[in-house]
Amino acid sequence: MMNKLIVILGAGESGTGAAVLAKARGFEVFVSDASAIKPKYKEMLDTRGIRWEEGVHTESEILSADEIIKSPGIPDTSPIMTKVIKKNIHVISEIEFAGRHTNSRMICITGSNGKTTTTMLTYHILKEAGLDAGLAGNVGNSLALQVAEAPHAWYVIELSSFQLDNMYDFKAHIAILLNITSDHMDRYDHKMQNYIDSKFRILRNQTKEDAFIFWNDDPIIADEVKKRLPAATCYPFAETFKEGVSGYAKDKKVIIDTINGLFTMEQDLLALTGTHNLYNSLASGIAAKVVDIHNDSIRESLSDFAGVEHRLEKVLRIRGVDYINDSKATNVNSCWYALKSVNTRIVLILGGTDKGNDYTEIEELVKQKVRALIFLGVNNTKLHKFFDGKVTIIEDVLSMEEAVSKAYRLAEKCDTVLLSPCCASFDLFANYEDRGTQFKKCVYNL
Repeated sequence: MMNKLIVILGAGESGTGAAVLAKARGFEVFVSDASAIKPKYKEMLDTRGIRWEEGVHTESEILSADEIIKSPGIPDTSPIMTKVIKKNIHVISEIEFAGRHTNSRMICITGSNGKTTTTMLTYHILKEAGLDAGLAGNVGNSLALQVAEAPHAWYVIELSSFQLDNMYDFKAHIAILLNITSDHMDRYDHKMQNYIDSKFRILRNQTKEDAFIFWNDDPIIADEVKKRLPAATCYPFAETFKEGVSGYAKDKKVIIDTINGLFTMEQDLLALTGTHNLYNSLASGIAAKVVDIHNDSIRESLSDFAGVEHRLEKVLRIRGVDYINDSKATNVNSCWYALKSVNTRIVLILGGTDKGNDYTEIEELVKQKVRALIFLGVNNTKLHKFFDGKVTIIEDVLSMEEAVSKAYRLAEKCDTVLLSPCCASFDLFANYEDRGTQFKKCVYNL
């Protein structure tokens, strides 16, 4: 009998990693990417004797697959996926595939906002405590690649809804769900429940021995938990104490109470500031206690964590004006957190590729705090339709250099210039990192 053929669609970090693992486990592997493949990934595939193609999808090859591993960025509505679905070929994610080939412990983090910070913070706590941990998912290296060639006892994995959509037998030993707000509606038929269902896939296959950590005050999560009655041991967290909550703040202290005992520390000592970061710290702290890391080690890690690039990243203060890079804010709720965290008047840079955004959520904060809006995008029609007449000064720009120079001109002493775009970056930039890096470079050049 011939070897099972695994076809991988997309040859980025996750696709290439999946290909390496599939080859290592003795499968026949073919990688297909409709775009150009980066040289470093071509080299990884070539050195392991893995067949690949770029700039095209050869249907005869793809549709003869026994199973397909799909990169999260490829929608089911794409031409090739429409044919794959019609032919009823089983489609999984790289994370699902990697999970089949390891018995390591998995800490998985999802949510509309804060997941990268919480993932990085949780990983930092585990590493500082001396645990053998890998970082994977939307950050770090491909989980499949690590399982194949550099395995760890623990993995801390940031999961998007797109990754969760093609996960079936995978299990999170510790699942963290931070929040659910409208995002990626274009991928979910503009139905919020579809997106909610996707996020809750993080609970699949959990048992009483596993942990489910979630924000208790999120109305959507609270409703769904009541409906779904998770099998895992639940650890809700909140800003203030409520009956049954495992993590909260009280009398300027962070308090975490789990099966492995009590943890407390002064809230002022947390490295991350702001309410949203309190939630991130609580979620990571609860996970650390569930893992049974010593309190002193958790305390030290929560107080010395450096934060995440492009997420509320302070760049410079110039002539009394602070410049903050929040390029990672690719949805409206992320921008809401950023606006809440700034206590000065703001020159706000918005715009990019709209994903079906509803700007109502930030309307009041914009009216209260924003001195001027700068729309950075190819098509700003939707932004104008919503914000025209609500802020006195609105300017359109087509480059980061123009955005920063206009912000410099419009900002007054003690203001904050905030890049928090609400949108994806692909109209003018390679990705949100490119957008944030350009912002910082332009600020440094002022």
